[in-house]
Amino acid sequence: MAAHGDTDSGPNGSTPGGTDGGAKGSTNGSAVGGVNRATGSSANGDADHGPNGSANGGADSGADSGTDGSAVGGAGREARWEELVTSALLGTDRRTPPVSAAGAEAPDALLDAAALATVRRRAGLLPSAAAGEGPAPAPRDGRRPLPGAAAQRLATLLAGRASGGSGSGRRGAAPDLAELLPQWLAAANAHGYGPPAPLLPALLDAARARTDLRPQALAFAGPRGLWLARFNTEWRFALRGGAGSAALPDLADRGAVQRLWEEGLFAERVALLAALRARDPAGARELLLSTWPSERAEDRLMFLDTLRTGLSDDDEPFLDESLGDRSSNVRSAAAELLSGLPRSALAQRMARRAVACVALDRSWRPSIQVEAPYECDAGMRRDGVVPVPPAGRGERSWWLGQLVEAAPLDVWSARLGGRTPAKAVALPVADDWRQDLHAAWCRAAIRQRDPAWARALLDGAPPSDRSRLLAVLPEEERAATVASFIAKDGLSEAFQLLGVCAVPWSGPLGGAVVDALDIARDAGSYPWSFSGVMGLAERCLHPREADRLELLTAPQKETEDTSPGAGGYWSEAFRRLVATLRLRAEMYAELSAELPYGDGALTNPPEGAAPGAR
Repeated sequence: MAAHGDTDSGPNGSTPGGTDGGAKGSTNGSAVGGVNRATGSSANGDADHGPNGSANGGADSGADSGTDGSAVGGAGREARWEELVTSALLGTDRRTPPVSAAGAEAPDALLDAAALATVRRRAGLLPSAAAGEGPAPAPRDGRRPLPGAAAQRLATLLAGRASGGSGSGRRGAAPDLAELLPQWLAAANAHGYGPPAPLLPALLDAARARTDLRPQALAFAGPRGLWLARFNTEWRFALRGGAGSAALPDLADRGAVQRLWEEGLFAERVALLAALRARDPAGARELLLSTWPSERAEDRLMFLDTLRTGLSDDDEPFLDESLGDRSSNVRSAAAELLSGLPRSALAQRMARRAVACVALDRSWRPSIQVEAPYECDAGMRRDGVVPVPPAGRGERSWWLGQLVEAAPLDVWSARLGGRTPAKAVALPVADDWRQDLHAAWCRAAIRQRDPAWARALLDGAPPSDRSRLLAVLPEEERAATVASFIAKDGLSEAFQLLGVCAVPWSGPLGGAVVDALDIARDAGSYPWSFSGVMGLAERCLHPREADRLELLTAPQKETEDTSPGAGGYWSEAFRRLVATLRLRAEMYAELSAELPYGDGALTNPPEGAAPGAR
């Protein structure tokens, strides 16, 4: 290689470094990323050549050449990379690296080879030969463009660059931008905005890294995001699960609907079925039936889940037939859906089995008597009862729980002497069956979305069920219940309960959380004991609480009863909370603006923004 990066060829025209371009030269001919060190080339980048013109890069050169100067095939290079990764993961003591270097320890040789291989993988890709016509143009996205300030904000959030903070392990007082991205996406989708095209790669990368972002991110990416995902294997998840990103035909055009159903990608088919189900439940069911026998088991399971929307007695014949599906997961899903139809034959069968196991003892002190089933017969198995219990669980209690869970809750009033849910739950249960019976009632209340039973079971429910029971209650009652719990018991067990409350939190709930945090600060506790609740507060408190919280940002004077350094940590945590609330207020204001995205909205993208965002 010449001093200015000129390419020297051997007699057969081969190129130094192999045809895969493993060592990308800079203007002075030296290799990028410290390749000189791994290949043994001189400081000016000269490469030694054999008689046929091939480059002598050594064992670590990353582009091993054959006798004719051609580079080793892609499969060999990929195998070499996998060997390097394996050695790095296991350690060089346990797995000898596939490289060596004179005078270098194995870890150093491994890192040198990995650096070279990384450069080659990034820069040495040869363009493939054009095969026919280029890709079809990206589809049109009819949604309105983002306001300019909102587009800039999205670029900053995707880059994940905080406005400050130290290099230590402490979070500092700057907002955590990565945690605000889900809220920004939800708000943008609610406004009906479409994304700026330059930010689509970064948006898809963010969704690839965080599965919790995918529903909102793919809905925001829209049809252009789905189109772009076809060109990068790392974005394949969008083609499987991005229901919100698919471009749908006019649902009234039956021919177009049928063509997309038969020929579309999985994500497009899921989106089509969900949209049609919301508009025409019977039509969606008929569309699903048209290809049901030929669908894969995992696809059948996903399609079956769309029937939750608009579930009705008309779906019973199809669901009942699915009880005989060859996939156990599909059978279980069908049984669960049928148990949500109180008039279905399965629900009635389960009710008969359940009430046969539970009876009211009408003695001087009424109580509930339980006689759990002694076997799981073929009929129970067909109706979705799993015969084998998990480890540590008895068979009879396992079968009883499944029967009671699947039975319509309204059968218990008649079975237990006309009692309301609250009075039924208050009855004593004989022979230590109370926990099993109440746990099954909890699951039934959650599955059947019954507020009366959820309310009755809430106080005595285990922590694992309490938040799910709360989710059944109306939003206002849910917030009031959690606020009362926090005022009485503090924040120690409130994290899961707060997670099911509507965002932003109501005034009484937000006030209860702020008061509890203030009490914890005054008590001199370390703030990281409440880091989970503080993180929720940053995302869920109403932004108007920022002014009130400003009073709590001043450091408190530490006493002998205060944990060392707690005052400074609390001040930092409250400053971060206030800054985050004000940033959220700015985000919402930007999304409400009417300035469209256009030239200049991304003239100076933040560091780390996606390539092409400039």
